[in-house]
Amino acid sequence: MLDALHAESGMSEHTPHSGTFHGGCHCGAVRFRAQVDPAQGSVRCNCSLCARIRRWAAILAPSAFELLEGEDALADYRFGRGVARHRFCRHCGVHVFAQNHVEELGGDYVSLSLACLDVAPQWLAAVPVAYLNGRDEDWARPPAVTAHM
Repeated sequence: MLDALHAESGMSEHTPHSGTFHGGCHCGAVRFRAQVDPAQGSVRCNCSLCARIRRWAAILAPSAFELLEGEDALADYRFGRGVARHRFCRHCGVHVFAQNHVEELGGDYVSLSLACLDVAPQWLAAVPVAYLNGRDEDWARPPAVTAHM
């Protein structure tokens, strides 16, 4: 029975533990600490920006994210309605996180790039993924094709 539940949820006995993790950009100018619960899953989106940077993110409460170093190394990018402030390192170009505000999702949240966490590949591989159809702004259904995401 547990196997069936794990199969439905995408979870397994190899699901990574939650906790406080550190991470940062490629060059090290930006460093952060974040409380991440992989059981909450992650998202990949096919909107015009996420598709190009291959964003893979955990959605966090603002209180679960702390920028430790590099505020001065961060550049911002906004597009569309401007609800997301995409933050990336101006030195190495890595998109580290985004600060967002969407009332329908409860207001403020942080979209943290999982690829920026200092964790083992096995930890990342076990995080469940939900696919979002931002390209068509159809948030209720995943896109028909996800293999490229």
